[in-house]
Amino acid sequence: MHHQIPRTALLVTTVLALSSALLLTLVAVEWGPLFALDAEIARTTHGWAVRQRGVTQVLRVLTDWVWDPVTMRLLCGGVALWLLWRAAAWWTALWLVLTCAVAAVVQQGVKAAVARPRPVWPDPVDSARYTAFPSGHAMTATVVCGLLLWLIRRHDVRGARWWAVVAVAVVSVVGVGFTRVWLGVHWFSDVLGGWLLGALLVAGAVLILERRRGPQG
Repeated sequence: MHHQIPRTALLVTTVLALSSALLLTLVAVEWGPLFALDAEIARTTHGWAVRQRGVTQVLRVLTDWVWDPVTMRLLCGGVALWLLWRAAAWWTALWLVLTCAVAAVVQQGVKAAVARPRPVWPDPVDSARYTAFPSGHAMTATVVCGLLLWLIRRHDVRGARWWAVVAVAVVSVVGVGFTRVWLGVHWFSDVLGGWLLGALLVAGAVLILERRRGPQG
């Protein structure tokens, strides 16, 4: 089992890398069918956001406070401190913090390189800074939830508790992506790019951790 996990992570990493590269290329060359689909989804969700002001306000709170990248990174930092304090797992704590830091650098680097404009509306319901691709909210949530799920699984959490944690993670990752499109600050492919790049970083980080893993973790 010790040797199977790295090979599985390598396969997943390769698939995610190819998928991320393909989507990045399509966005960079402004592939018509993808941009047309993005525009159609954006028009539909923006119409909902304008009409359903109560729902829009709830989603703004979720995206700005609960699933915000700063909140997610603070969560990672808290878990890293817990690992140092309770388990003396300094390598795992460092791995967790460094992966989040690398994700932030990659996210900003890709944003700068692609420089994709955000949606523009005559009646916006929210605003955001920087360029669109990839969604930083979606990418950060994917990285943080993915890393924490892996650590929780390694600590042998099973049964109902495990599935409850999985449900929270899935709702967070999918939910934050939905909020970014609903609020009209991202195209759907921005969110998809954030999910793919985030999952790619998690898979790569898991591969590194598992290859280095010792009896003390």
